[in-house]
Amino acid sequence: MSTLFYSIAEAHRAIRPQVRVTPLDRSVVLSTLTGCDVYLKCDHVQHTGSFKMRGATNKLLMLGNAAKRTGVITSSTGNHGQAVALAGKRAGVPVSVYAPTSAAQGKLDAIRALGGEVVLTEGGALAAELEARRQAQARRIPYISPYNDLDVIAGQGTIAMEMQEQCPDLDIVISSVGGGGLISGIGTVYKEMSPKARVVGCWPTRSRSMYECLKAGAIIDVDESATISDGTAGGIEAGSMTFPICQQVIDQCVLVTEEETIAAMKLLAETERWMVEGAAGVALAGLLKLAPEWQGKKVGVVLCGRNIALTAFLDAVRRAAVS
Repeated sequence: MSTLFYSIAEAHRAIRPQVRVTPLDRSVVLSTLTGCDVYLKCDHVQHTGSFKMRGATNKLLMLGNAAKRTGVITSSTGNHGQAVALAGKRAGVPVSVYAPTSAAQGKLDAIRALGGEVVLTEGGALAAELEARRQAQARRIPYISPYNDLDVIAGQGTIAMEMQEQCPDLDIVISSVGGGGLISGIGTVYKEMSPKARVVGCWPTRSRSMYECLKAGAIIDVDESATISDGTAGGIEAGSMTFPICQQVIDQCVLVTEEETIAAMKLLAETERWMVEGAAGVALAGLLKLAPEWQGKKVGVVLCGRNIALTAFLDAVRRAAVS
């Protein structure tokens, strides 16, 4: 048993009172459409609207009472920031979230509404992260990384523990990949409990840092451009612990276009009545792309989040229809 798997199993027990056990629903329509036996892991209905609540909750539990005195610092304008803010509020831990001045006001308001203090910084997301790390080090306050932290990874891996309980005989599990925290946790569980199952990582073509790092065999700088899957956007920091884990646990990689991602989001809204964010759409798009290779296989698709504005969702669908 790997040390990380043991940590995930411990997190699964520890955080269960504070996170939702989300459904793993068989989709009759998508199964018929693809020729696969499709199961949707609905973590978009998790607290704060994404899987990030799992890692944030576990990290704060591991920090214990000391964090109540010092507080914690993180950097994010999206799902991670909201998750840490809510987990901190529940645990009585002050949370400071560093974000660039260019961040969307609605996302900053959501973090504040969940109890987080927003600290604005000049520059982009990387500048906010670097400033957050500097402040955490100078003030001796814990910094909570969105992915480069074993306690966070262990929390994210609990999604796979639930999937094992809900449907232990999946042949394939597919998830979108950003910094690699989610798929590191999922892959670790499946390699331990269902080693014959294939773990598939999926990236938008415009934002595929970990994909290129895996191809290169080392962490490298990768140019990225704007994508509907903003939840997976961003580079991989030097020395990230997720990189070697991803090397070990990802069996297959797939890239999907913006058009394929938006089409998948639209399809899910039409068939399942779920409106999901781009990162979740990426995973479903990966299934739709690889379905001809997976006929008759039992496939679990991780729907990792729902945090997309209605206007952004509708605009994307309209643009895709026109093009």
